[in-house]
Amino acid sequence: MAGPLPLGDPAPPDGRLPADLRIDPHAAFSAYLHVPFCRVRCGYCDFNTYTASELRGARQDAYADTLIREIDLARAVLDEAGALRPMDTVFFGGGTPTLLPAGDLARMLGAAVDAFGIAGDAEVTVEANPDTVTPEVVAELAAAGVTRMSIGMQSSVPHVLAALDRTHRPENVRTAVRWAREAGLAVSVDLIYGAPGESLDDWRASLETAIRLEPDHISAYALIIEDGTKLARQIRRGEVPAPDDDLQADMYELADELLAGDGFDWYEVSNWARRGTDRDQRSRHNMAYWRGTDWWGFGPGAHSHVAGLRWWNVKHPAAYAQRLAAGESPAAGTERPDPDAANLERILLRTRMAEGLPVDRLEPDARPRVAGLIADGLVDPVAALRGTVVLTLRGRLLADAVVRTLTD
Repeated sequence: MAGPLPLGDPAPPDGRLPADLRIDPHAAFSAYLHVPFCRVRCGYCDFNTYTASELRGARQDAYADTLIREIDLARAVLDEAGALRPMDTVFFGGGTPTLLPAGDLARMLGAAVDAFGIAGDAEVTVEANPDTVTPEVVAELAAAGVTRMSIGMQSSVPHVLAALDRTHRPENVRTAVRWAREAGLAVSVDLIYGAPGESLDDWRASLETAIRLEPDHISAYALIIEDGTKLARQIRRGEVPAPDDDLQADMYELADELLAGDGFDWYEVSNWARRGTDRDQRSRHNMAYWRGTDWWGFGPGAHSHVAGLRWWNVKHPAAYAQRLAAGESPAAGTERPDPDAANLERILLRTRMAEGLPVDRLEPDARPRVAGLIADGLVDPVAALRGTVVLTLRGRLLADAVVRTLTD
């Protein structure tokens, strides 16, 4: 299970938005639907997820009905605030959304579409464990309006999967991609690099396997050791080595080289989309987060953001269900970041994107520092001359240092 929720102000029991909140009725709106169930807990995972033994009174078979109650509440809250808008993106994340029957996911999506409406070109993504994907599942999801599947590959090397406590069969990734394609879905695969015992050759094998699948999108994340996870305890006890920063940097450079050579463009530090297709293959949902637009997060522990206001739900599925059964909002807390905090986050997120950060969004005393970042090879000089901070490959490896330079 994930760590504690953020500190914040108490959330109103009815979920009502503050009367002084200034909401742009034309701003993009997204929905995130959290499915917090997993068969087993991966040793590195810090997400708000629960195995069957951890549910303590919550019912997986009743989850869709429970989440639909929050959708009904959200519609009432946004309608009262004059902020109802059709969804531009929808994302089912987890956990493992495909542990639920496809019909449950379809009902949740249908309820959200009925409540808010949906744009004609909306992106609707479902995360999937490859062992839970069948032709029938993807066909039912596609018929319900899903347009994209994000498949958790992580690695193609058995000993790396074992180090991550991943239980799926590597060969099932290939069949999951094929079935998703046959159903007309766009496909993304997720990779993790830097696991204990993973060599640069292991990582090359995983990248080459992923590329041979011909997905539309690839995410490649450096393994981060989160406090409270099984992997953190193993490292602390000396049972496995901690990730090697230099090796992870080599792995990142290899990923960028191989992906660029096969027609992928980076658009965020950890994400690459295939170029030259008839549609934009970037994750529009994730871009909504990075650009700071509005979204409502449904489900236990999910976070929401509307017009600068943030709130987050109670974590445990049982507590979440109890709140909604009582006719109350599941929100546990709320906050409005002050201008300095909001600006710091904007710089942090936008510098990670290939579209970059406009220099004029920096504080006046920070703008001259861009020249030093160019001299250090961290920022693209041509983009900077056009008024945008865009990271070089070296800058992507040192993105946090760039942010510190621009904000300290």
